[in-house]
Amino acid sequence: MYKSFYSLSQAPFSKDLRPSDAFLSTDYQGALGALDYLRKSKGMGLLIGDPGVGKTFTLRSFKDSLNPSLYHVIYFPLSTGGVMDFYRGLVYGLGEEPKFRKVDLFRQIQQGIERMAGDRKITPVFILDEMHMAKDAFLQDLALLFNFQMDSTNPFILILSGLPHLKTRLTLNHHRPLSQRIIMKYEIQPLSKEEVMAYIDHHMKMAGAKMPIFTDAAIEAIALRSQGWSRVINVLTVNSLLFGSQLKKDQIDEEIVRLAIEDSGLS
Repeated sequence: MYKSFYSLSQAPFSKDLRPSDAFLSTDYQGALGALDYLRKSKGMGLLIGDPGVGKTFTLRSFKDSLNPSLYHVIYFPLSTGGVMDFYRGLVYGLGEEPKFRKVDLFRQIQQGIERMAGDRKITPVFILDEMHMAKDAFLQDLALLFNFQMDSTNPFILILSGLPHLKTRLTLNHHRPLSQRIIMKYEIQPLSKEEVMAYIDHHMKMAGAKMPIFTDAAIEAIALRSQGWSRVINVLTVNSLLFGSQLKKDQIDEEIVRLAIEDSGLS
């Protein structure tokens, strides 16, 4: 509805945005740089950030940057099941049929990693999302599970992703063995006020906007309410476009944004 009213060729702020079309914010580029360092070094890395700041999109961009003939990506969000489901999922991801006992699953995972890296010359890349939900025992398991040849080699890439308090948990004494093996740590920050303006402009132009649709005051209101979190910016801008088209407003002003904020339950 709003696309035709504002003469847009496509919906802006789409979830299926290609990484090549992403807005290159300072932190997005910084996170990709940190992940590329991990790719070259191998081993364990930590990517954290508040909800809606763009962690999952950043991980997807990193995944898409990897040559599938050299890297095998296994993505597993912890919320999809229990700990044993997680271990079985890793075994499945390595192309094996999971066994039942935990000790056998550990052996399968380690041997699967060694075969993939050693025999096929393919680096397995494990992306473990929502790790702030992990129990202490599970985090302690990871330090053992990803220990190869007495910690003398890293035939894998392991990315732990989650909310910022995951980093705090890893500083506790009982997680020191895992924390000491993490060679890359990066926390994605929200967009600055200036970046929010550039972010909205970028996505509106990508959608086919020929002229500014949001007033400066509207963008300032979005920046203030969203606190720079891209997911909230996306919701507010799309809702503003919906209200603007319903009210036949050629430009989105701060009053339209206020309606969008209230409708989104963000007031």
